[in-house]
Amino acid sequence: MISSRVVGARVFGLEEVGIVLRSQSRRLVPVLLALASVACADFQPDPPAGPTPLTGGQRFATITVEYRQPAHCANAAVNCQDPVVFFGSWMGANDAVTLDTPAGPYFWTGVVHDVPVNWPPADPVPHYVRVYDPHLKDTPTGGLTAARLVVGSQAIADYSEAGTPQEAGLVYVDDNGIGHNPY
Repeated sequence: MISSRVVGARVFGLEEVGIVLRSQSRRLVPVLLALASVACADFQPDPPAGPTPLTGGQRFATITVEYRQPAHCANAAVNCQDPVVFFGSWMGANDAVTLDTPAGPYFWTGVVHDVPVNWPPADPVPHYVRVYDPHLKDTPTGGLTAARLVVGSQAIADYSEAGTPQEAGLVYVDDNGIGHNPY
C-alpha cells in the first residue's frame, strides 16, 4: 500500500495531498465562477419592440380610378350630361363613387377608399370593376363598361362578359392601392 508521494523535494501523504487539492480548488472556484458569469452575461440592451405582427385580418387600400369617356354621345342628348359612376364588386348597393372631371370634359377621375387588398392573390377571384357612362346608355351594354378604365394605375386589360350589360374588368389591388391584371 502506498501512503505517500514525492512532489518536488517533499514527501506528502495522501491526506496532505487532499488538503493541497482542496485549497487549490477553493482558489479556482471564484475564478471559474467569474469566467462562467462573463460568458453568460448579456450586456446588450434589448431592442425596442417592433410592429405587431399581422393578425390575418382584412387589409384595405385607397385606389385612384380614371376613365376616358368617348367624345361622342351614343344616345339621346338628354343623358349625356350625367356623371360617370364607378362600381366595384366589393361595394354595397349605395357605395358607388361618382367620378369628377378635373382634367377636361372627357377624362373622369375619383378616389375610392376601403378597397379590400387581394394581391398577391390568395383567392383566385379578382375584383370586378366597371363604370356607368351616360354616353353609352343606348348601347348593348346599357352604359356599363370596363373599357378605357384605369384602376390603381393599371389599365384594365381583362374583361368578364365583354359587350354585355354584365361587362366588368378584372383587377387585383395591392397594399399600396396599385392595380394588377390577373393574367
